[in-house]
Amino acid sequence: MAEEEQKHHHHFFHHHKDESPSEVDPKKEEKHHKHKEQLGELGALAAGAYALHEKHQAKKDPENAHKHKVAEEIAATVAVGSAGFAFHEHHEKKEAKKHAHE
Repeated sequence: MAEEEQKHHHHFFHHHKDESPSEVDPKKEEKHHKHKEQLGELGALAAGAYALHEKHQAKKDPENAHKHKVAEEIAATVAVGSAGFAFHEHHEKKEAKKHAHE
């Protein structure tokens, strides 16, 4: 019964106690930033496509045009933010690459 009461706790973050931040493989870090850059680009592309879709819907459905214009503006803002994130990660990747070659 005592064993049943003990529950395994799931944690959102996995901490590796044997690896300090100074021991991170530079190539791995560069790959990590490249992957995040690509995700940012994909997010910008998807949000931009959705913004164009909503712009088309606003013209096609004049009764709900305001709703579609609001959704278009939100999607456009998300696209800009995502592109900014991709740009940030591009510079982080360049920095990691610079440190890998030192």
